[in-house]
Amino acid sequence: MRANRVAYVLADPTACMPSPLLVACCGLPGVGKSTVSAYVAEQLPATRHRSDEVRHDLFDDPEYTPAEGRRTYDELLDRTRAGLDAGEAVVVDGTFKHVHDRDRIASVATETGATARFVHVTCPPATVRDRLRSRTDDASDADVEVYQQHREQFEPPDREHVTVDNSGSLEDTYRQVDRRLLPEQG
Repeated sequence: MRANRVAYVLADPTACMPSPLLVACCGLPGVGKSTVSAYVAEQLPATRHRSDEVRHDLFDDPEYTPAEGRRTYDELLDRTRAGLDAGEAVVVDGTFKHVHDRDRIASVATETGATARFVHVTCPPATVRDRLRSRTDDASDADVEVYQQHREQFEPPDREHVTVDNSGSLEDTYRQVDRRLLPEQG
């Protein structure tokens, strides 16, 4: 029996490889998705893709139109799929404000044989508004108006997920990630 297993593994070296991991960080603009996704990507380690950076790769002067959003998320999913197909762990960072947006990223995980984990990053509205007003030198162009639009449209996660409240210190946020998400990866 052991000889058959060895022959199987030699014939298909990927047979014993763990499935790649996809961590999808979602939430409203300004809540700290990028802070959380950067930390997770560093700790795993993983390749990280941000919708804000993809949007800037595609559009010189983003306007946040629905068509622009669809094109941005299509490209974000393509990049995610490529990383997972290569066997990499991938952290993806985007608002994913609609259930169907999260369903699409979950489908990419299923199609590539990856394990998907969802992280919903939250923060009180007053803190978010303060952050957005003082934001400089960031790939995100989201301002308070964009935050309000997304807040009105955001559909709460309907699948299993980890919630990280990013209203405290960085250390507190990192502790939440360590306790709620990363221990399972070891």
